[in-house]
Amino acid sequence: MIPYDTLEMKIREKGIVNAHAHFDRAYTLTKKDMHEVVYRQLEDKWRVVDRYKRMATYDDFLANILNALHHQRKFGVKSCLSFIDIDPVVGHKAINAAVDAKEHAQAYGMEFKIACQTLKGILHPNCRRLIETHLDEGHIDIVGSLPGADPGGEIDHLDIIFKLAKKYNKRVHAHVDQHNTARQKETELLARKAIYHGWEGKVTAIHSISLACHPKPYRKKVYEMARDAGLSFICCPIAWIDHRRTEELNVNHNSITPVDELLEYGLTVALGTDNIYDIYKPFNDGNMMTELRFLIEALHIYDEDILTQIITDNGRKVISDI
Repeated sequence: MIPYDTLEMKIREKGIVNAHAHFDRAYTLTKKDMHEVVYRQLEDKWRVVDRYKRMATYDDFLANILNALHHQRKFGVKSCLSFIDIDPVVGHKAINAAVDAKEHAQAYGMEFKIACQTLKGILHPNCRRLIETHLDEGHIDIVGSLPGADPGGEIDHLDIIFKLAKKYNKRVHAHVDQHNTARQKETELLARKAIYHGWEGKVTAIHSISLACHPKPYRKKVYEMARDAGLSFICCPIAWIDHRRTEELNVNHNSITPVDELLEYGLTVALGTDNIYDIYKPFNDGNMMTELRFLIEALHIYDEDILTQIITDNGRKVISDI
């Protein structure tokens, strides 16, 4: 039996964890999207998603999430977390569907957790009010964050996110450093804010692609700061391996979270799929073992025990309740 087969058997026995996804938009890709949308830039796609969110009903969102859960179960996933859009465009439709889908997940023998996606930011009172409503009702397991959704207000965004996390005693998962450029330093900002707010050990950085663009002395400084902050990380290899070519000069690297270096500093790393069959990732089927294979080949991580821990125990750790 080849090594990968034995590794997969070991992993499936422990139970796979998908620590980051967007099930409310899974399986929503259309033929029109393939012609007109999939080649657009990230921020443009954020706006295009609004069209679907306005048109989709509660039943549509429930069908998307249940379809995703069904396929995740087929792929051997035992626990998963999905960000769910909560903003003035979609209103309560998607989050209500996600809450109801939890009962179905339990019937599948799966653990399904919900994080709020702040795609419209958190600074606008209407956006914050919607999220607080569902925190009050106990619908949100983890406070999600997208600092880039509040351009120029990233610091204020994170301050509000941490205040909410502390008020409701929740973990924080934040999308950071997604542009693969040395101009971004969001992972550092997130670590500093975790320490400032006294929320060490309860914060996870999602993606952190741009971290790999920086010179080694800066990366070392951020790794040490992340260790002080108890910062954990979620890597979604397929979601970012396709980053577009640019003329910007920086450190030679694969477009992926620098997991190999994070591990050297004893930092916890988990794995996720990010988007599944939508305008962001039209050919990603959500198979976590494929995600692991991309991680292996991109960063030369061959230790079976470490790989197993990343896709099982570490995932359970970063999506667990406080």
